[in-house]
Amino acid sequence: MTSPEILVVGGGPAGTAAAHWLARAGHEVVVAEKKEYPREKTCGDGLTPRAIFELEEMGYDFSAIEFHKTTGLRSYAGDIMLEMEWPTHTKYPSWGGVIRRADLDAQVAMLAEKQGAVIRQGTEARAIADGNGVSSVQLVRNGEIEEVQPRVVVVADGSLSRFGRQLGTNRTKGYPYALALRGYFTSERSTDPYIESHLDVRDADGRSIPGYGWVFPLGDGTINVGVGVLSTFKGWKEINTSDLLDALVDQLPEHWGVDRSSAISEPVGGKLPMAFSVGPKCGRNWLLVGDAAGAVNPFNGEGIDYAYETGRMAASHIGAALEAGDLGLLAAYPQALEDRYGLYHRVARAFVRAIGNPALMRTLVRTGLRSRPLMNGVLRIMANIMDEEDPRVAERTYRMLERLVEVGPRP
Repeated sequence: MTSPEILVVGGGPAGTAAAHWLARAGHEVVVAEKKEYPREKTCGDGLTPRAIFELEEMGYDFSAIEFHKTTGLRSYAGDIMLEMEWPTHTKYPSWGGVIRRADLDAQVAMLAEKQGAVIRQGTEARAIADGNGVSSVQLVRNGEIEEVQPRVVVVADGSLSRFGRQLGTNRTKGYPYALALRGYFTSERSTDPYIESHLDVRDADGRSIPGYGWVFPLGDGTINVGVGVLSTFKGWKEINTSDLLDALVDQLPEHWGVDRSSAISEPVGGKLPMAFSVGPKCGRNWLLVGDAAGAVNPFNGEGIDYAYETGRMAASHIGAALEAGDLGLLAAYPQALEDRYGLYHRVARAFVRAIGNPALMRTLVRTGLRSRPLMNGVLRIMANIMDEEDPRVAERTYRMLERLVEVGPRP
């Protein structure tokens, strides 16, 4: 093929969102996806209202049989439970959803194709760097190599981001990340309208582990059960996530009707870089998006919505640069990310450092779950669905979170 105007490396949420918006604006876009759809991903499969909003904007059909709508969140800390509906918001819908990434990614890729993007599956992209730019890209399929020279490259190849590393990107070591593991289980409760979070995760010996557990119902007779362990406490590298997932399954509420024999697949895991910990975010003619930029939310391990959002933001900056004939305008992209997410992620990093103290984590969640008004505010913070129409909301909710952190014992 001739060299495309824009090459997107990776066909996950960030890459397909970028391709969708670029193609919709009339640009020539090729997506190089290393695997073939449908492909499995380590993910909870949950969509918060932010992700739903981005899918709505792309014209996603929520009547798809694979999509299960959810209305709220059920949180547990030991024997304390609180159910909360997704709050109303001036921008985001008051509902969420659950769908396997194997289905979702293929469906969003088709949305990009409908806009004119070309999706090349089973195609690995290898960078040939030139200083802080990409001089060309090798596209490898079935052992055959084709070299192209796109004007701009969107790096969207996920948390490992081999392509990004070829360009010199790396993770800031002091920033948090998580190790996550998930599996699928059969359950007669799979049509439950609530996703479920477990905030006081314990191992088989009853020790509190800083992290989180989840149960996301898929509506088809199965549920997604997983655990995430944060890197902010001493000894976290010694935690066996497979054992921790087994312990969570053993401790799940009876209403799921699940035990280890209910598993229908081997669990899969991966590393989640958080808080935009990977950089630089751009070079002379390339941008990082989604997990490749470390865009996962430290509060809850959520990454799909930020992948869609950063893909859309990158498309906007690329479009402006190409229209002006000045790729130097791409340098504004990192500041745009900072303006949108900087304060939020600074608070999130402080929060996950604080809960690295298991005693504080245990006290914090048990105290918080006894107060519905407090937890409603915390839910808005953790899902990042504070009302943007009121600039004072962020300040008030962050102060609320600070008060919540202060209730527990210090390290």
